[in-house]
Amino acid sequence: MEEIFEQAKKIKLALFDVDGILTSGNLTYGPEGIEIKDFHVHDGQGIKFLKKTGVEIGIITACKTLIIQKRINDLNIEHLYQGTSDKLPAYEDIKAKLNLNDEEIAYMGDDLPDLPILKRVGFATTAKNANPIVKEHVHYITESYGGNGAAREVCDIIMQAQGTYKTIIDSYLKR
Repeated sequence: MEEIFEQAKKIKLALFDVDGILTSGNLTYGPEGIEIKDFHVHDGQGIKFLKKTGVEIGIITACKTLIIQKRINDLNIEHLYQGTSDKLPAYEDIKAKLNLNDEEIAYMGDDLPDLPILKRVGFATTAKNANPIVKEHVHYITESYGGNGAAREVCDIIMQAQGTYKTIIDSYLKR
């Protein structure tokens, strides 16, 4: 775990895929064709806490839907790239906008389209239920499943490595 903390200590930007990471990956359609996505509150809370510590947050997803936009707005995430089946240009764009290098970026993805980014970043992570090939190319695999606390687990690791986790906890204990 020491090596993981060394990598996470450098992170200034945490990027997340949506389907399979912030959701279970299940797609539910209603009679009108409306897609329903299920987000876990713990993942959202972890993202909010990580953002509060000064780490930038971004989303890169092949999916494009108002549901994702709504969740991103709820979490106050300003870096959103939707509808990008080739995710690498979005990655390069946000990296340039924030003037970061690969070592300062974490990415959490779960399937083959995520590999080009996972191979570049300083802290590559995936969920327990990710594609087996993806698991071979990451630094850390969560104990939690995608859409069920996996993103929170990664946020907590970054905060622990950077020494900011206790500050977040103390802010609630001292109330």
